[in-house]
Amino acid sequence: MVRAMIKPLSVGEETFAQQCRAYQFSPEREYRFCDRKWAFDFAFPAAMVAIEIEGGTASGVSRHSRGIGFETDCRKYNTATALGWKVYRFTTAMVQRGEAIDLLRIVIFQEDM
Repeated sequence: MVRAMIKPLSVGEETFAQQCRAYQFSPEREYRFCDRKWAFDFAFPAAMVAIEIEGGTASGVSRHSRGIGFETDCRKYNTATALGWKVYRFTTAMVQRGEAIDLLRIVIFQEDM
């Protein structure tokens, strides 16, 4: 697939990227999974696993949690699922607690927790 331009990392994305480096995981960033402009924050294309970090959820002002932004995300995630992707969504707080990297270790690398 064609890759999107890489945008600056949010706090949650930067934290997750650091955690991936610590475990020597090398996800693709801003990976376009279809012909639309949609891209995953992080993806492991060979395993068809995507990680989305949903920022701004605590404040309630995130595009991910309101109106058309939420609806667009639903379309994106439904399309990805229909194409065979496993999409895992995490808030910044979940990433900071280690939940995202712990689940990734299970899902991708079948590590015991």
